[in-house]
Amino acid sequence: MPTLLERVRSHLARARLFPKPGGAILAVSGGADSVSLLDLMHQLASELGLRLTVAHADHGIQAVSRSVGRAVRELAERYGLPFELGELELGPDASETVARRARYRWLREVQQRHDARYLVTAHHQDDQVETVLLRVLRGSGLAGLAGIPARGRAGLVRPLLPFAKTDLVAHAAAQGLPVHDDPANRDPRHARSWVRAVLRPLLGERFGTGMTGDVLRLGRHAAWDRRAWDHALELVPDLSLRVDAGGFDVARGALARYDATLAAALLGAAARRAGFVLGPARARRLATFANKPSGRRMQLPGGRLAEIAFDKLRVFRGVEAPPPPVTTSGEQGQAVFGGFVVSWEAGPAPRVLERAGWTTWIGSAGWELRSYHAGDRLVPLGGVGHRPVRRLLMEAQVPRGERSRYPVIARGETILWIPGICRSAADLPTPGTPAVRLDVTECREPEADRRA
Repeated sequence: MPTLLERVRSHLARARLFPKPGGAILAVSGGADSVSLLDLMHQLASELGLRLTVAHADHGIQAVSRSVGRAVRELAERYGLPFELGELELGPDASETVARRARYRWLREVQQRHDARYLVTAHHQDDQVETVLLRVLRGSGLAGLAGIPARGRAGLVRPLLPFAKTDLVAHAAAQGLPVHDDPANRDPRHARSWVRAVLRPLLGERFGTGMTGDVLRLGRHAAWDRRAWDHALELVPDLSLRVDAGGFDVARGALARYDATLAAALLGAAARRAGFVLGPARARRLATFANKPSGRRMQLPGGRLAEIAFDKLRVFRGVEAPPPPVTTSGEQGQAVFGGFVVSWEAGPAPRVLERAGWTTWIGSAGWELRSYHAGDRLVPLGGVGHRPVRRLLMEAQVPRGERSRYPVIARGETILWIPGICRSAADLPTPGTPAVRLDVTECREPEADRRA
């Protein structure tokens, strides 16, 4: 019979969970599953091209937590691996949810600090069964019943999902690894612990040993359904789906051509592509909301907003504060402002300036890069009369939620340029004279697919 190491190696080769070499943060709690993960990944790291770092989060919930952290540190040292300890100091009354959020927030910080491609956790088959059962009890939609994916956003990988807890406990014992048995895992006051300690044994008695396979099969069926809807996004090109940091936008006219059920399913799939969950009820509300007039907004969970922006339905994280203004002093430089890069350098003024381009020239240094202010107005190049900047942004169909982060070039109270939209008639350099050339580039790129 193949060893656990051989089975894990074969699974990783089939699933291609680590397609590229790079750094990997191993989340090690000290339990049998996570110390087995550490041992297995240490043996496979060289062939996978991974540089491992062990990370242990001390939640500060239990009195023995410091000793567990020391044991994990010693184990990391035994393998010759870097070690990170996060002392979260949550206190004994912290809930499972609070602990999980704090732990992942810290793990992501470690991943970023090490510039690691992957964050690896020890979720296993029993975790999957418990997750599906919990979601059944909570009335989850089909996408939720798919359970825990093997890959998550931002390089999250769960390589042990096909393997039972008993396999991992046996491996840890065979390797003589120190194991911490967390009593919270058996405390029925926690929902997951109750499913583990009470519900699963009862279901096993009633339905026999095949119950685990039946629950896992339900999860696989739901995962197939979730993948099918993800692929359906590619079959609706007029949806014009664009995914960016934590949100997405779609052509709402395309949604209107489908019935409410299909439109809601497509929105749920788009949300999953963007890395968050939009339940069936909220997806239906969002599909209805897509027919509202431009400028309307709706609050969504997780600090996100939905906005009707002309012909688009946008879902994005809550409105951020405008970037701080950038005051320039030299004739050469570069600055990032919102989702734009602004570069400038000295250069002779051309004979003709574009009114709506992404490059312009101004007479001298000392200008300011900022967001627009209420009451800002300009006289357009080649035009007559003052135009409100707010109106120009609206006419250019800059979504309401992005206007405070759109760059404006000003000198004092005088607006010189709204990049890509309108050049002012003010401060026009004489052709051929020394001037400052400004170039603006939009740097927001769609994020990579997060399909698991």
